[in-house]
Amino acid sequence: MGTALRRLALGVLAAALVACSPRQAAQFAAPDPSASIERIFVATELDLDDLGRQFGKERPTGLKYLHLDVSIPPTHSPGKVEWPEGPPDAATDFVMTGSHVYRGAAEMRGAMRRRTPGTETLVFVHGYNNTFSDAVYRFAQMRADFGSTGPGLLYSWPSAGDPRGYAYDRDSVLYSRDDFGEVLGHLTRTGDDRVFLLAHSMGSQLVMETLRQAALRGDRALLNRINGVVLMSPDIDPDVFRAQAEVIGPLPQPFLIFVSQQDRALSLAGLLTGRKPRLGTIDSAEQLEGIDGVRVVDFTALGDGEGLNHATAVTSPAAIEVLKGMISQLTGGSQEFEDYMVLDADM
Repeated sequence: MGTALRRLALGVLAAALVACSPRQAAQFAAPDPSASIERIFVATELDLDDLGRQFGKERPTGLKYLHLDVSIPPTHSPGKVEWPEGPPDAATDFVMTGSHVYRGAAEMRGAMRRRTPGTETLVFVHGYNNTFSDAVYRFAQMRADFGSTGPGLLYSWPSAGDPRGYAYDRDSVLYSRDDFGEVLGHLTRTGDDRVFLLAHSMGSQLVMETLRQAALRGDRALLNRINGVVLMSPDIDPDVFRAQAEVIGPLPQPFLIFVSQQDRALSLAGLLTGRKPRLGTIDSAEQLEGIDGVRVVDFTALGDGEGLNHATAVTSPAAIEVLKGMISQLTGGSQEFEDYMVLDADM
């Protein structure tokens, strides 16, 4: 057996062992006065009475809209999700302190606008092997660490929540394109409404496929209401990305791709999909030559090993500080970043 195949076999074995371990789920607990609260608005197809793993189940239908109040402990460290090690305690752990299910998109949108005034909604799309709880807590951690105060929404598509479900999740992305497009339509219903899309891993495929569908049906109104896109560790074949971008046409700006050559999760995905590097591990913007308006941000040097370096931009404290500086520059109207961090793919 060759070295690559041995590595793949070991990876599959490790994934199977992880799959047999119980995954933690978000739990409710009494609030703590010293903790902060992040209200996470959510759109999902998942059955709210059964938010466990989807692997092997019939995929749910119909969008549901809700919010969850996630308590961030005063002891929180940037980049971390502090899961309970025993009974959940808001003084030391991420916990849920409240929830509400809305009757539809319009009711949720109204509640979101009343709580966090603003016309631009940050939409987060999680990646492969994410449970509902994983995605909710990760988005809460990101909002807390980056000091986000504007409207934000998690789109939780039906991932298997199981490392053995890679093919299942790729099919779920295709299954969810129409629903995600519907969510974006609701969020950009009026002329002043805008969205900024942040996708991780396989969620990047869902974003690109949904934008491609909008372009194919001639929905430039939706595409023009996207204020920017960030693909974080995108699990996409670079050739597929190029084909998607060609159909979409002018890409929303800014359009950033966060990469790391030390992303071990994407390295395994590359072996599973034909031994070809994924978009999130490219080492040169020249690989995207001819695609206008794309900037590649390389976080390789800032990885700290957390989560196989698969979400370095939001799990590494050093990367978080760099990214906060970039966000400050963007909100200040600057389109320039530190040269050593950015490779311009606009040739």
